[in-house]
Amino acid sequence: MEAFVQSMMEKFGPSGIALLMFLENIFPPIPSELIMPLAGYLSTRGDMGVLVVICAGSVGSLLGTLPWYYLGRRLGHEGVRRLAERHGRWLTMRPTDVDAATDKFKRHGNLSVLVGRLIPTVRTLISVPAGVARMPLGTFLIFSTIGTVAWTASLTLAGYLLGQAYSVVSDYVDPISTAVLIILVAVYLYRVWAFKEVQD
Repeated sequence: MEAFVQSMMEKFGPSGIALLMFLENIFPPIPSELIMPLAGYLSTRGDMGVLVVICAGSVGSLLGTLPWYYLGRRLGHEGVRRLAERHGRWLTMRPTDVDAATDKFKRHGNLSVLVGRLIPTVRTLISVPAGVARMPLGTFLIFSTIGTVAWTASLTLAGYLLGQAYSVVSDYVDPISTAVLIILVAVYLYRVWAFKEVQD
């Protein structure tokens, strides 16, 4: 995995990191918890500064929220519930999950977007009820940006600080990151396999 992230950074620069983070929001099994620490770690070895890495990751992540936001805005609550009924197994999302997310958004409003961007898995789904509620796009982007930059910066800086001890950890980073990716994909596949629809 380290080699893949490094290859994306070398070939495409900041755009490569932005693309990875965009895809992370579209397809959650690609984890930001792996991408950004590795990008921060690798920034200590190359020409790309850590601030550039944070900005690129944040921009890609924000762009990745928009398809989910507009999906919620276009389909509305009932439309998203129907989507969950038809394709919930692959999304690992039930109609009751849609109801719960919408209820939480109604209770906490703007703050739920900001906080939601700091919570794994919720980071992606929080955009849907924001769209369903027709939260103004500008407001959505402001609160999403605050949460996204905080999340991306913390992960990047963790990897950057790790990179300062490169001589100690260099032999372990790639095997560990690959193992984490395999585990995350396995968890997703298990959730698909174990998924049970809940009838209302």
